[in-house]
Amino acid sequence: MPRTRYEAAAIGLRHQELPGAALRAALRDGYGWRELRGDVLAGVTVGIVALPLAMALAIAVGVPPQQGLYTSIVAGALVALLGGSRTQVTGPTAAFIVVLVPIVTKFGVAGLFLAGIIGGLILMALGLGRLGRFIEYIPHPVTTGFTAGIAVVIATLQLKDVLGLKLAAGAPGDVVGRVSAMWAARGTISFTEIAVAALTLGLLVFFPRLTRRVPAPLVALPVAAVAAVLLTHLFPGHPVATIASRFHATLPGGRVVDGVPPLPPLPILPWHAAGPGGAPFVFTAATLRELLSAGFAVAMLGGIESLLSAVIADGMAGTRHDPDAELLALGVANVVTPFFGGIPATGAIARTATNIRSGARSPVAAIVHALTVLAAVIALAPLIGKLPMAGLAALLLLVAWNMSEAKHFVHVLRVAPRSDVLVLVTCFGLTVLFDMVVAVSVGVVLAALLFMRRMAELTEVKLSGHDAAQAEPPPGLPAALAGKVALYEIAGPLFFGAAQRAMASLGRITGRIQVVILRLDNVPVMDATGLVALESAIDSLTKRGCITILSGLRQEPAELLERAGFRHKPWRLMMRADLASAVAAAEEIVAAGPRKTGQVAAEQAETRIDAKAPASE
Repeated sequence: MPRTRYEAAAIGLRHQELPGAALRAALRDGYGWRELRGDVLAGVTVGIVALPLAMALAIAVGVPPQQGLYTSIVAGALVALLGGSRTQVTGPTAAFIVVLVPIVTKFGVAGLFLAGIIGGLILMALGLGRLGRFIEYIPHPVTTGFTAGIAVVIATLQLKDVLGLKLAAGAPGDVVGRVSAMWAARGTISFTEIAVAALTLGLLVFFPRLTRRVPAPLVALPVAAVAAVLLTHLFPGHPVATIASRFHATLPGGRVVDGVPPLPPLPILPWHAAGPGGAPFVFTAATLRELLSAGFAVAMLGGIESLLSAVIADGMAGTRHDPDAELLALGVANVVTPFFGGIPATGAIARTATNIRSGARSPVAAIVHALTVLAAVIALAPLIGKLPMAGLAALLLLVAWNMSEAKHFVHVLRVAPRSDVLVLVTCFGLTVLFDMVVAVSVGVVLAALLFMRRMAELTEVKLSGHDAAQAEPPPGLPAALAGKVALYEIAGPLFFGAAQRAMASLGRITGRIQVVILRLDNVPVMDATGLVALESAIDSLTKRGCITILSGLRQEPAELLERAGFRHKPWRLMMRADLASAVAAAEEIVAAGPRKTGQVAAEQAETRIDAKAPASE
């Protein structure tokens, strides 16, 4: 497999080249029977793994299991066809649970579909706007914190089915409310459900130690189904809930079937689906405003999760994805999938890793995965209905544990700087207590503020010769300038985090200092706050009778000063290309004497500013 980024992505794709970038690149590199065989085997394997996961995730969100299957089929195939990653597998994911549960609770299935469409449109805009690389600017403590928080939320939500609790209707979807509801229902605990969950979890954990050639869920869930039948027969007063006993679907002819309907995804109108509590969905302007916020959350988490998954796939497979093509494809999939009864989808890290380990070579593997799920829905629907709810909940418990990366979380707490630990803990706590959008928003802002503080600390200033009583001149300046010329050196970006502190030292200038040289050779950038601080400092020096010489302006700060109209300011200001020419100008001013200083400065400043200081690199 190629170990470098494919050429089209390396040079930057045109908009019309984004759809299908990875598939075209794989075919262009050469695709034969050997590659097809590897893709088919990998696709079937990951399809088997995806089948129970898709149902378990849909149930965790609060929708029927077939909607998770439809998501794997439609979104899995579309993103593979249109995306920018060769090995990414897309479908419903555990990370989405924390975002989607409140949407279903408040707006019903129809609201969930519409939020997915809105999120898809936002993702398409991000891809077309070339914003895929912004994932690089989300700090690691933020992603680690909210990922661990999501894992805690997922695990908490699964306790209901693991323990067989029967919650009151309208149980809250947030963690604190759900824990309170489960505690209130503690008297309904079922030992048969616990036994099935424990058996499933044990097989999922220990079977891979025997062999990895067979996916553990393919063994654990059928065994759990058999155990559920036996326990229900032995203890009829404590039946084990299954997909067929909990979910029912109406076929096009009006016939009601238990469990998953044996049909492919059929076209629907998303807004005709059920609203909150099964009532008809009512679309209003207020609902639209709230769904816009929900859609933004879907887009944010979907984009982050998918691109992180694609980066992990790059590391495992030795390829490079195109993030813009991936976002565009994910957006298209999330717009189309609700019209076939699917829920929001994103890149699935565990299924992608399984895909690569199974020998996937191209997006064809993900397409085969979607076809495998489709075939299972049509041919095995009655058997799928036998799967126990406790077994699926145990599967998600394991997913949550793997997702939490508990060892890495503790490692970061132990070794990271305190500012990063603060961001990590904040994101974790906000995700558990509130939601992922609040956690990421606060985490990114907090991390940015802490980063700006560190950057401001890197901006160094040095003021010398500022006291007229000093007998020695600033280092590097002639002795004749002692007590008359001050040298102020700034090293680092002059931006809003450092500008005030950098310019505050100029207030220490005392006595009869005639000239202040501001050495800016090591100031690479300057923002509006830095500009205002510089203007204020020069204005203050002018009022005190000092002449300011700006030395060594780089190109970007020089262009900023030019746009700000420095040449037209009523200041005693000069600009020089380097320190040597600035010192020469200061010597001429000092030699002219106090009475002629203003005249000499005005003449030199007018000549210098008109010519514009050249950039020094």
